[in-house]
Amino acid sequence: MNEFLLQNYLIITHSVEVIAALTGVFLLRNYRNGTTKYFIFFLVYLTICEFIAGYTRYVYPGKFLDILIGTIFQKNHWWATLFWKIGAIMFFSFYYRKILETKFFKDVIKYCSFIFLIISVSCIILNFEEFFYRFFPVISILGAVIVFLCTIFYFVETLQSDKILTFYKSINFYISAAIFIWWLIITPITFYDVYFVYEIGNPNRDWNFMFLRWQIYLFANVSMYLTFTFALIFCKPEAEIKIIPSDRIFSQKF
Repeated sequence: MNEFLLQNYLIITHSVEVIAALTGVFLLRNYRNGTTKYFIFFLVYLTICEFIAGYTRYVYPGKFLDILIGTIFQKNHWWATLFWKIGAIMFFSFYYRKILETKFFKDVIKYCSFIFLIISVSCIILNFEEFFYRFFPVISILGAVIVFLCTIFYFVETLQSDKILTFYKSINFYISAAIFIWWLIITPITFYDVYFVYEIGNPNRDWNFMFLRWQIYLFANVSMYLTFTFALIFCKPEAEIKIIPSDRIFSQKF
């Protein structure tokens, strides 16, 4: 299993990302009139950014990016922080302000995401050198809080409306469930990241932790992106979901 992770972790992860993005692009015509199109654009954005993040595989002696060895760009922590730990959170705050209907929920997400952005930028500025060599737990944790707020508000709003009658047809339900579970699984790992090093060949590298970390990330990533793919294929655009009032449902049954 460990040897399998070493050889195939990136391939599997990138494969499910590409599958989700290509599925979204192929089905974009079905979602072009709703907010789901923004989520499809986001999947494409993630795929491109993950491809760029892979530049570190060529920052080795004899590789074409060996000129970056010893520079601040040798690792991709800075890029991952920008496009995922900050960029993804800002997207979700934007996306949920689009799909939520309760003004209070929208305002809470808006101001919390604004505070998150200020704290993130301040953290980077105050620790600019470390920005290129490690992740900041405060950014990861606050980002998770934003995601939890977005998804919980969505679930609460769904429970309080007639949407609950057709929730299983809504792509936003599966998106919310997938990202909620992903952040719930991944966030605790943040507390342990600061104690370990990830460079291959470093004698201080804890391989037991690394393999456990890879297994958790692999399971979480595959589950999340396959859920996105399933939702894009089998769910209907929001505008096509007909909500039948509860009194009519009971009248039809009895």
